[in-house]
Amino acid sequence: MYSWDDNPDLNITPLVDVMLVLMAILMVTAPTVTFQEAIALPQGSKTQKVEKSKNLTIRMDKNGKIYLDKDTYTIDTFADDFTNKYSKFDKQSEVYIRADENLKYKNVMYLLKSVKSAGFERVSLITL
Repeated sequence: MYSWDDNPDLNITPLVDVMLVLMAILMVTAPTVTFQEAIALPQGSKTQKVEKSKNLTIRMDKNGKIYLDKDTYTIDTFADDFTNKYSKFDKQSEVYIRADENLKYKNVMYLLKSVKSAGFERVSLITL
C-alpha cells in the first residue's frame, strides 16, 4: 500500500554532531567557571607568619674569584671564611652556585664540597 519507504531509518548523525560540539564547549568552559560564595573560615589556634628562608647565590668567575653577596673571596680562603660567616645561617635555605663554564671541574667541586661541609644540604648548580 505504501510505495516510497516501508522501513524508515532514523538518522542520528546530526544529533551526535550537535552533542559533540556541546560537550567540547562544556569541557572548555567548565574549568573557568568560578563561584562567588561567601565562606566563613574557622579560627585557628595560633597564627604565625611564615618567613621564606633567604637564598644564597655564590658566583665564581673564570679567574677563580668567588663572590657572595658583596664580599669577594679567593678559592684558597673560601671554605674557612664561608664556614665562619654562615655558621648561624639557616641550613635549610637554598644555595645556588653559578660558575663560569671555563673553570676546571675540580674548582667547582671544591666550591660545592665547601658549601656542603658547612651544613647546607640544598645546593644547586645553575646552568643556562
